[in-house]
Amino acid sequence: MEMERLRYERAHKRIKQLAGFYKHLVVYLLINTFLILLKWFRLDEGEQFLKFDTFSVAFFWGIGLAFHAFGVFFSQVFFGSDWEDRKVREIIEKQKQNSR
Repeated sequence: MEMERLRYERAHKRIKQLAGFYKHLVVYLLINTFLILLKWFRLDEGEQFLKFDTFSVAFFWGIGLAFHAFGVFFSQVFFGSDWEDRKVREIIEKQKQNSR
């Protein structure tokens, strides 16, 4: 019963992580599209569009988004659910031993 509750909590946490990432991605796309289009429509005559200044917000925010993606999708590679299950069992066993 305890392990089932822990699995449910872990699944719920995972869903929240995925939802948080996808919300971040949508906001990133909407805001950066708006900023780039704003730059396009406000170009002065002779001003270049394709320069770093135009895409700098998207670039640096994209780095943050990449770290967020790594944390959500690739952290499971190093600390997967098998590792979590073993650690949970280990902690429960230690707590049982200490309470005796």
